[in-house]
Amino acid sequence: GGMGYGVWSMDEGRSLRDVAGELQRAALAAVDPEAAVRRHLRRAGDALLIGERRYNLSDYERVFVVGGGKASVPMAKAAVEVLGKRLTEGVIVAKYGHAGSLPSTPRLQFIEANHPTPDEQAVRGARAVAALARRATERDLLICLISGGASALLTWPAPGLSLAALQALTDDLLRSGATIDEINTVRKHCSRIKGGNLARLAAPATTVTLILSDVVGDPLDVIASGPTVPDPTTVADAQAVLDRYGLAADHEIPFQETPKPGDLAFERMQHVLLGSNRLAAKAAVERARALGYHTLLLSTYVEGEAREVARVAAALAKGVRAHGDPVAPPACLVWGGETTVTVRGDGKGGRNQELALAAALALDGWPGVLVMALATDGTDGPTDAAGAVVTGDTIARARAQGLDPRAALAANDSYPFFEALGDLIRTCPTGTNVNDLLFVLVGSE
Repeated sequence: GGMGYGVWSMDEGRSLRDVAGELQRAALAAVDPEAAVRRHLRRAGDALLIGERRYNLSDYERVFVVGGGKASVPMAKAAVEVLGKRLTEGVIVAKYGHAGSLPSTPRLQFIEANHPTPDEQAVRGARAVAALARRATERDLLICLISGGASALLTWPAPGLSLAALQALTDDLLRSGATIDEINTVRKHCSRIKGGNLARLAAPATTVTLILSDVVGDPLDVIASGPTVPDPTTVADAQAVLDRYGLAADHEIPFQETPKPGDLAFERMQHVLLGSNRLAAKAAVERARALGYHTLLLSTYVEGEAREVARVAAALAKGVRAHGDPVAPPACLVWGGETTVTVRGDGKGGRNQELALAAALALDGWPGVLVMALATDGTDGPTDAAGAVVTGDTIARARAQGLDPRAALAANDSYPFFEALGDLIRTCPTGTNVNDLLFVLVGSE
């Protein structure tokens, strides 16, 4: 085999772990936000090519850039370099600790805020973005850079709603087991910027939104609560979510209606999808095939309770190992999506670490199988790990160290468990965010 591209047989000393690491790198490279912006935002003199459309820069007095999300720093970096002197002014809101690599230009204001629970800085950031959007006239071009996490990072509560009340609501929603679609349906109706409200502020400027998707299936109105996208959901839908999860009694929210499809605010608007879970998963599949694995992309719509999803992953691994179904070893199964964890214990972990722990229990004693579960943003839950990797001997190794895997799972305490074993995946914040990936590898023998 050659470096990375030749076909490797398993006996050439490539452990399943090494292969999983390669798949992870290939997936993340495919959704690198800076590269993605450069692919979709190109400039030739006065012609600005965005996605499939051509904009003539001489038609616009000013070019503004606003953005928010976990990938806003690398996205802004690329946009600043492409626009050069044509950038008039910009405001970018990112997660604490992500500002380091931003090119220093006085024209770009940079604000760091908290995620996933919004703080005062998030309000400051959202107001600055809104103020810039409001200044834009029909003679201006506004470029919005949106990635996952912007729901929290761009927070400006609706009239009559305090930040404290919104924080309490956000925390309860995040712990309720509600899907991201449901959570963002509520968030859209609590905000002066989400659910198409930013488009309303920016109109009649020409607005282009570049979107890195962190939502299963890439529904543009849900990603980052769709600040520039028409909102098909209503106040009644938002109220229904609170009712469904038993949160209505604790939260009296002055919901506001959002601009709907067909609203004039969306007349001069383009949306470009830069990257998604599917793009990352496909890159991993290509790399696995190049390494000689029989590879299937099973789905990028995986949702559900992490420990239940783990049982399915383990079942697939067993089917490959025992019968060569759905593919013969050496095999690689890839899927993507976003699971949820209903938190019952007070441990430390994240949905991917919990999935890995449950998968390890189900695969205990099975030889030549590996499951890697990771968050593409590099931070799984409130931890510094992206996820974890397990094999058929993980549980035996854990017990030999005196660890109790079932107790760890019951307490939602997967992080200390994998830290003790040295099986956490640590990537640092990757600067991208396209949900989660799962790799199931089964060696030839």
